[in-house]
Amino acid sequence: MSQVAAAVQRIIAPISEDLLAVDREVIDDLQSDIPLIKKISDYIVTAGGKRMRPIVLMLIARALGYQGKEHIFLATMIEYVHTASLLHDDVVDESDLRRGKPTAGFKWGNAAAILTGDFMYSRAFQLMVRTQNLRICEIVAGAVNRVSEGEVIQLLNIHDTTLDEARYFDVIERKTGVLFEAAARMASVVAGASKEVEDKMAEYALCLGRAFQIIDDVLDYTGSKDNIGKNLGTDLREGKMTMPLIYALRHCPEEDAKIIRTAVSSNDPDLESVTRVILASGAIDACIEAAKKEVFRGIDALNCLPTSAFKNSLIELLSLTVERDR
Repeated sequence: MSQVAAAVQRIIAPISEDLLAVDREVIDDLQSDIPLIKKISDYIVTAGGKRMRPIVLMLIARALGYQGKEHIFLATMIEYVHTASLLHDDVVDESDLRRGKPTAGFKWGNAAAILTGDFMYSRAFQLMVRTQNLRICEIVAGAVNRVSEGEVIQLLNIHDTTLDEARYFDVIERKTGVLFEAAARMASVVAGASKEVEDKMAEYALCLGRAFQIIDDVLDYTGSKDNIGKNLGTDLREGKMTMPLIYALRHCPEEDAKIIRTAVSSNDPDLESVTRVILASGAIDACIEAAKKEVFRGIDALNCLPTSAFKNSLIELLSLTVERDR
């Protein structure tokens, strides 16, 4: 077993039974009498996802002393929202590979993928209404709204080499961080935590989301296809200015900057040349340092929690985002 795999097992050990219950709920509750919807839904929810948002929700709830079962229900709901966003994401990005498997759009067509994503969003909203908790409804509805805004902002940023770090962080907070934040806030609500503690848990979750996405963007240039489950250079081919490119463009010679600008605006970019520029500029180390700063901020936000195995897992989960290779 690799060090990362061993770390994952340690992280989920305190909530192993809860996580198994979520896995069952995710599959059992996602039923439809439309065969194609069921086929695509089963395909996407069993495709080997990390269940990170449910893990965050369950660890925080337990770390706050929650002893009930409603957090399993909420974790199932946030996983549906996340999975629906992935179905839509892959269509917008014209992706043909996700987690090492063909995307739903590639297998069944974009229309079927989009409509199944809509089905999963609506199923999440059905679960949300069943909570009869207005605060939970506000959190989920607000998160879905912000994710959608993030997608539109990212679309507007395509091929834009003037994108700076502030705009980059705005996008990744909306696209990645917001669902982690929603998970943290729902966990805090169900555990009866104060607004101050809820805000601290939300800060932890946003730091996790930012660190996770920064490393994701690094792996798009330095990872391996087998590990990350998608083709390298996907962001570049889609014209996305991620943090490695933003840093490299600011610190490289003008001759290299032209290589980046040309690649970002091209439909067939030279990945090898751009990767060379990124590595030479020190962008990878800078990105890793930026992710580590998020880790330190996130750990600091957990200081309000009492010592427990659940808190330890939250700390290790955050640290693992920087160490992972997939």
